[in-house]
Amino acid sequence: MRSIELIAPKEEFQEQILQYKKEFEVNGDSMDGTNFLQGYSDLAEWFSLVRDNSKEETVREGLVPADTYLAIRVADQKLLGMINIRHRLNDYLFQVGGHIVYSVRKSERRKGYAKDMLRLSLERCRELNISKVLVTCDKENIASARTIMANNGVLENEVPEEDRITQRYWITL
Repeated sequence: MRSIELIAPKEEFQEQILQYKKEFEVNGDSMDGTNFLQGYSDLAEWFSLVRDNSKEETVREGLVPADTYLAIRVADQKLLGMINIRHRLNDYLFQVGGHIVYSVRKSERRKGYAKDMLRLSLERCRELNISKVLVTCDKENIASARTIMANNGVLENEVPEEDRITQRYWITL
C-alpha cells in the first residue's frame, strides 16, 4: 500500500492548502511545484489557474500546460507536498526549469516523501508519453539531488543562472 497519493487540488483541501502556504511563508521557503500559489490570496482564483494551465487550449500566456498535484498522506489525508508536471518544455524550462518541480512542507521533510512524490510523478509522465524527463535543482540543494538520483536521474550538466547554479538531471522512462 502506498503511503502517499497524488491528487488534483480539490476545494475540500482548501484549508490545508492555506496552511501549507502559510508554513512556507513563515519559513521563508520557496513554494516550488505549487503553480504560483504564493501569488494568490483567493484560492478560487488559484483553482481556476490550475484548471486553465492543465490544458493546451486554456494555458495562461507564457506558460506551458502542466498538471498540479497535492501529495496527500493516505493514513491521515494530510497535505505533505505539491508537485507540478509540465507536459512539454519551452527554452527556459529546457535550460533550468525541467518537467517536474515539487516541494515538501518543512515539518514533513527528511521522511522520504519527496522521493515517493517524484516516483509517482514519473508514472504520470509515462501516461503523458514523456520518455525522457528533465528534473532540475539548485546545486546547493543536496537533498533534492539525492531525491532525483534515487529515481534514476543522471546529471547532464550545470547551468549558471544569476547567483545560483542549476543542476540538470535526465530520467529515462
